Amino acid sequence: QVRLVESGGGFVQAGGSLRLSCVASGSTFSINLMAWYRQAPGKQRELVAYITSADRTNYADSVKGRFTISRDNAKNAVYLQMNSLKPEDTAVYYCNTDGARRGYWGQGTQVTVSS
Repeated sequence: QVRLVESGGGFVQAGGSLRLSCVASGSTFSINLMAWYRQAPGKQRELVAYITSADRTNYADSVKGRFTISRDNAKNAVYLQMNSLKPEDTAVYYCNTDGARRGYWGQGTQVTVSS
């Protein structure tokens, strides 16, 4: 079973930057796609970005040009570089992968952006 641990969140002012990390452990052989999601208070979880095994990336319109997703397969890790942060980016951020069990989520990492 794949286990996911997110880290790197924090409290930043608008315009600041954070780099989130997610490390997968366990049965990581089947990992192909890795993704970042976020969930703001009172809202549903939404897809932020994903990256495939071929390093193709895709981003939600709300973060295009500001966020960059990357991965390190040797470390079973996925990263999210977040620049020019806005208050509306405030959320708990989660990673996930097609290699994880359906319905599984890690603990997430809190990102709070103040104005």
